[in-house]
Amino acid sequence: MSGGRRLFTVLAVVLPLCVAAGLVWLVAQRAGGGREEEAGRPTGAPSAAGSADATPGEPSEPADPAEPSGSSPDVAPGPSTSGPADGDARPGGSKALAGRVVVIDPGHNPGNRNHPAELNRLVDIGTGRKECDTTGTASNAGYPEARFTLEVSRRVRTLLEERGAEVRFTQDDDRPFGPCIDERARIGNRAKADAVVSVHADGSAPGNRGFHVILPAAVKSGAADTTGIVEESRRLGGHLADHYRSATGMRPAGYLGPRTAATGLTTRDDLGGLNLSRVPKVFLECGNMRDAEDVALLTDPAWQGKAARGIADGVTSFLVGKR
Repeated sequence: MSGGRRLFTVLAVVLPLCVAAGLVWLVAQRAGGGREEEAGRPTGAPSAAGSADATPGEPSEPADPAEPSGSSPDVAPGPSTSGPADGDARPGGSKALAGRVVVIDPGHNPGNRNHPAELNRLVDIGTGRKECDTTGTASNAGYPEARFTLEVSRRVRTLLEERGAEVRFTQDDDRPFGPCIDERARIGNRAKADAVVSVHADGSAPGNRGFHVILPAAVKSGAADTTGIVEESRRLGGHLADHYRSATGMRPAGYLGPRTAATGLTTRDDLGGLNLSRVPKVFLECGNMRDAEDVALLTDPAWQGKAARGIADGVTSFLVGKR
C-alpha cells in the first residue's frame, strides 16, 4: 500500500475517535460544573435565578406555604402556627407589626389556688383596694379558667410574633402565683406596650352565653388615671370585638344589657388592671365557663384556635390603623 493511502486510512480511523472522546469530555465537564454550583446552595433552597430579588449565593425568603384544600390551622390540636393571608386583618404584609410591642395578660394563674394568703393581700387600684388576684372560675367539670387563658394566649402569641410583633406575657405559668392585678398593669406600662389584652372567661349563670370586651372607664383617683387611654382603649376594644365575633361566630353577651348585646362592649371602673394602666388596654371575657354550650366551645382546641385568631386579628387591625 502506498504511503498516501496508508495515511488516509489511519486518519479515517483516528479522527472519529478523537471527536467522540472530545464530546464525552465536554459533557462531563459541564455536568461536573453544574453539581459544583448547586453545592453552594442549601438543599431545597430556590435558585437565585428563580427570583429577581434573590441575592446570589443566598436562598431567597420562602413564601408562606399554601394550606391544603379543606384544612385549616384552626383545627390543629396545638397552637396555630400560621397567620391569615396578607390583607386579612394585617395590611402591609406578614410583618405588619414589626416594631410593635403587645402585652398579653393571661388571666389568673394555675398556681393561684395554692396561695390563698398571698392572693388575699389587698392592693391599691386607685378607686379602692382589692385582692391581689383570684383563682378565676372553672367549668362544672373542673376545667379552670387559668388553664384556658394560657392556652389561648399562647396561640395569640404565635400569631402576633409571626406578624412581627414583640409579645410579652404577664405570666406564663412560670411563677408560683399571680402577678397581682397592680403588677399586671405595671408590666404593660413598663413595656410601653402599644396594646394590652387581658384574656379571661366569665363565670356567669347557666344560660348566659356570649363574649364581651371590658373597657376602662374614665378614672382619675389616687394611683389611677385612665384619662389618657380611654379613647384608644375603646378603639382597641371595638376592633377586638368585631374580629373575635367574626372568627368564632360567638355572639356578644346579651345578659349584660342591650348595649353590650349590640356591640360586645362594656365599661367598668373597678378593675385594677384597667384603672392602673397607662397604655391602651382591654379585658376580653371569651365566653361563659358555666354555660354548657359556651364551655363546649371554650374547651375545644379547634375553637381555641379560632378565638386566638380573632384576638390576633383585632390587635393587628387596631395597630395597623394607628400608623
